Amino acid sequence: MRLDSTKHGSINREGALKEIEKRFKGKTSRGSDILAQHSHDESFHLPSQPDIVVFAESTDDVSECLVICTRHQLPVIPFGVGTSLEGHVNALHGGVSLDMSRMNRLLRISSDDLDCTVQAGILRKQLAKELVSHGLFFPVDPGADATIGGMTATGASGTTTVKYGAMRELVLSMKVVLPNGTVIETGRRARKTSAGYDLTHLFLGSEGTLGVITEVTLRLFGIPEATAAATVQFNDLHSAVSAVIAIIQLGVGVARVELLDKAAVKSVNAYSKTALPEQNMLLLEFHGSKEVVDHEAKLAGTILADHGGTGFTFSTDQAERTVLWQARHDAAWAIRAQRAGAQIFVTDVCVPISRLADCITQTHTDIEASGIFGPIIGHVGDGNFHVIVVVMPDDVEEMHSVESFNERLITRALEMGGTCTGEHGIGVGKIPYLLRELGPDAVDLMRAIKQAVDPMGLMNPGKVVAKV
Repeated sequence: MRLDSTKHGSINREGALKEIEKRFKGKTSRGSDILAQHSHDESFHLPSQPDIVVFAESTDDVSECLVICTRHQLPVIPFGVGTSLEGHVNALHGGVSLDMSRMNRLLRISSDDLDCTVQAGILRKQLAKELVSHGLFFPVDPGADATIGGMTATGASGTTTVKYGAMRELVLSMKVVLPNGTVIETGRRARKTSAGYDLTHLFLGSEGTLGVITEVTLRLFGIPEATAAATVQFNDLHSAVSAVIAIIQLGVGVARVELLDKAAVKSVNAYSKTALPEQNMLLLEFHGSKEVVDHEAKLAGTILADHGGTGFTFSTDQAERTVLWQARHDAAWAIRAQRAGAQIFVTDVCVPISRLADCITQTHTDIEASGIFGPIIGHVGDGNFHVIVVVMPDDVEEMHSVESFNERLITRALEMGGTCTGEHGIGVGKIPYLLRELGPDAVDLMRAIKQAVDPMGLMNPGKVVAKV
C-alpha cells in the first residue's frame, strides 16, 4: 500500500531516492535484505518495506534527511533495532526508514547530578556497560536490548518500573528533529520545571509520529550495595497477585515483581534448561544495603506465605540472579519454541493494582475456555501483564479466535479502569482501542497536534492516530 502521490508522496519518487543516495553517499541502502530487515518489528503484523534505508550518523544527518523528505513528500519511519511489538517500524507507505543505530554514543555523564545524555541509537545493554565504571545504572529494563531512542519513542517500561519508574519518569529532556528539519531541545537538565508546555512528554511515547528523537537526557541511579532475587510458588494466580498487592500496599521496598503462570514456567524450563518448580511463580528482586535487602526480603516472604506462597527462596549470588532473570527475559521465545513454525501474538494491558487479581484470573479462565496457548507473564507490581499467544498466522480460524480473545482482554481492562497498553504502545494494532479508551474528543486533540507539527503527515504515517 502506498499513499496517494497527489497528497502524500513524491510525484517523482525515484528522483527523490537518488537525491537521498547522492547526499548520504555511503549511508544508504536499497538492498533487498536491508529493506526486508527494516520492514517489520517483532510483532505478528505483516511486513511493509521502505523504499530506502538511511543510516544517520548525526543530528545534522537527520535534519537534512527530513528536509529532503518534506520537499519530496516522502514518509519517514524512525528505526532503532526493530524490537517493538505493535508494528511501529513497518513502512506502511514506503518512504525512508531512518536507521539510528550508528548514533550510539554516550555523550555526557554527571555522577554528581545522576544523569547522562546519550544518542538515540545507543543500546540499553551498551549503556549499562558504560555506566558500571561510574557506579551508576539506568533501570528501565523492557527485556529486549532496545535502543534508548526507541524506548523513549514508545514510552517503554519493564521489570523495574515498580521501584524506579518508566521512561516517562526518567527522561529529563531530549533533542528532536521536526518534520521540516528544525532541531529543538524539549527541556533542560533540572529535575523540576514549570516553564511552558511539557514538550518532553509530548514527544515521549509519540512513536515517531511527530519527529525524530536524536539525543536523550536520562536520570540515573547508584548501583545498590546489595541485590537479592527471590522466587515463590502458588497454586492459583489470584492468590499470587493478591500477595503482590499486599506487598505494594504495605510499602515493602521491592525492585521487581514478575509473575509467570504455570505454562510460562514450563516453557522457560524447556527452553532455558532451568529446573524451576512448574507452578505459578513470582520472581522478586530487592535493592539496597545488605541490612535493608535482608529485612525487606524476609518481610516479603512472610506476606507471601500468608497468602499461600510456598518454597520461598532468595539469593544474593550474582550468577544465580543472572540465570534467573535471563530465563525471564527469554520467556517469549521460550513460549514460541513450544510450537514449531508458530509466531507470537503478544498483547499487554494495565489496570489499577486493586483490580489486577480479578483481571488476571478472568483472563486465565478466558484462555482455558478459548483453547488457545497463551501463557501469562506480568510486571504485576505496577498492574501490567502480558499474554503471549502462540499462533499460526496463516490459520484464519485460529487468528480469528486469538483476535477475539484480544478484544475481550482489552475490553475487560478498560472496564476495570485500565489501559489497552501498559508499555507496548499503540502502533498499528491498537489504534481502535485508543479511541475507546480516551474517547473521540481526546483523540481528535491528538490528531490536531499531529497536524500542527506534521502538516503533511510524513512522520511514521498510519500509526497511533490514523483514522480507522
